[in-house]
Order: sequence, then structure tokens, then C-alpha cells
Amino acid sequence: MPTTPDRVGEPLNLLELEERAAAVLEPLAYDYYRSGAGAEVTLERNQAAFGEIELLPRVLVDVDAVDPATTLLGTPMAHPIVVAPTAFHRLAHPEGEVATARGAAAAGAVMCLSSLSNTPLEEVAAAAGPRWFQLYVFRDRGVTRDLVARAEASGFEAIVLTVDAPVLGRRERDVRNEFALPEGLRIACVPDGEVVAPAGGSGLAAYVATMIDASLDWDDLEWLASITDLPVAVKGIHRPDDAERAVAAGAAGVIVSNHGGRQLDTVPATIEMLPAIAQAVDGRADVLVDSGVRRGTDVIKALALGAGGVLIGRPVVWGLALDGAEGVRRTVDLLVAETREAMMLCGARDLAGIGADLLA
Repeated sequence: MPTTPDRVGEPLNLLELEERAAAVLEPLAYDYYRSGAGAEVTLERNQAAFGEIELLPRVLVDVDAVDPATTLLGTPMAHPIVVAPTAFHRLAHPEGEVATARGAAAAGAVMCLSSLSNTPLEEVAAAAGPRWFQLYVFRDRGVTRDLVARAEASGFEAIVLTVDAPVLGRRERDVRNEFALPEGLRIACVPDGEVVAPAGGSGLAAYVATMIDASLDWDDLEWLASITDLPVAVKGIHRPDDAERAVAAGAAGVIVSNHGGRQLDTVPATIEMLPAIAQAVDGRADVLVDSGVRRGTDVIKALALGAGGVLIGRPVVWGLALDGAEGVRRTVDLLVAETREAMMLCGARDLAGIGADLLA
């Protein structure tokens, strides 16, 4: 496990965080967070695709005061940036998900906690501001029901169901490293939380194959919606027709996601699929997008293409590794500041002013 590093100088952007975090993380942990599936084509494409989209700003608009506030999945938000669910935060910092929760709250961000947290969800909730809970459906449905009930009791405001991981994508860095959680760390939200690597393989891949239900289908989404009063968002949507089915099955939100390029390699970048999915949803549910957001201009582009909000994963972990809760706060604050600046330069006073007309 890493020790808390000395505070480093302020990064100028989220892209600078990774290089600095790599210097303080254990190689196994860095490779776990950094890795994509297969040849990592989608991993690289996620960011590159944002750079190919051009903005077309308005001028002579009064932007002396801009307001990025919104509401998603019934949760009022100071800005449209959500801390994405990522696993194993104690690999990055001794305080793990509790530090992430404190940093997100200080930055006014909703935190979406992973089922694969190293910290019990109740402890994270006690440190968090507005919060959602990411859910994997376990083979043991009793475990799944218990997670949902505990999330409700702990003040989580939405359930985010991950649907793109019936099996773990082949992440060659983890296979090469025989990834496992170090002694003293486990998945803390479930009874069977040990992640031990088989010889020549990834411990997380083995865990998912054993514990997570690969038979999940649309009926299970309806079942989940029936056992909770919380809004349910479906994370891992790539196709417009799947987005339509998710809404029909009771989803209050659709998250366009390719798991940060960590599941099926060579799928399109999420920003490329976002417009068609937003059109298919047609306002019947909230639409969010993740994978590749690194700049405030990326946030503007996502909103202009139909998203109501974005999620960021790896940059938050890099900030956590560098300076715990304060590193998370600075990471989110930096992206929020860039977003506000981009709103001003685009002539958008609020999120309602961000539409397709801002795209060249």
C-alpha cells in the first residue's frame, strides 16, 4: 500500500496528473488504474475523439456570471461533473474511498461509489456529500439485495447498474502482473471480498468470473427497479436500441460508457456514440457520458451533443494518489474551473445555453 506522498505543485490540467501519480504509485496499482483492454485501441480513442470535435462560440453574450448547476437522477448538483465509480481506492491512498468522498464533497461533486470499494459503503457515506451507488449484480441475489438496501439506508440517492461486464475485459497489464489486492485489502462491501490472483492471470478477472452474474438480462433491470425506490441508471450503454430498451425497462438514466476502454476493445469512443443515444432517449431519461473527459472543453462538447453530465474516473484516482482528499478536490475544482471558463468563452450563461449550435 502506498504512503501519503509530499504535496506536489499544482497541476495545470488533468493530463499532468497521471505522470505525477505514476511516480508515487506502486507499479501494480498504476498499471491497474491505467490499463485498457486488449491493444488499448478504445482507451486511446476515447480521448482522441474529443479533440476532433470543434467548438463554434457565440460572442457579445453577457457571461459575467455563469451557472453550471443542474439536476441529474433527482440529485441537485453544483456542476455536471460526477466522480465515476472506480474500484480499490486504497491502492492509491491509505484513506481510500473516504478521502475520495471528502474531496468530492469539498468540490461540490456527486460521488458514485463502486461496489468494489475497499471501504464499507456506510463509512464512505458518512464522509460524502451527494452520492450514488454503483452496483454489480452478484450471482447471489441476496448479496445484491443487501447492497441496494444498505445503499438506501446510507443516503445514496441513485443506483448505477453496470451492464457491460458479464466478464472482465482482458487487461494485459493485470495479467502480466498477476494482479491481486495486497494483504490487508479486500472488497469491503460484500462478504466474500478477497481478490487473489491465479497463476498467470488477473485476480479481479477471476473474482468477476466467480461472483458476478453473467446471465444478467433486461428482466433483471426491471427486477432491480422493482426492489428500490431510488432512481436506477444503466451504465455501459453503447447502442441507441439498448438505450431505448433501458428506458422502457424503467431506467431513469443512461450512462454512455465503454468502461474507460477496459472491457471490449475497438468499440467506438463514447463521445462518438453519444448523439445517437441521446436522440434515442429523447428526454425520457437523463443521459450522461464517461470515458475520455479530460478538459473543460470536453465537458462542453459532451453537453452540446446531448449529455446532461459527465463522469471522470482515472483523473480522480491520480489526484487521490497525490494528495488524498485535497488532491481529489483540486482535480475536480480544476475541471470545473475549465468548464466555467469554456462556458464564458462559448457564450453560454448556463447549461441550457449549451447546445448543438456550439459545434462547428
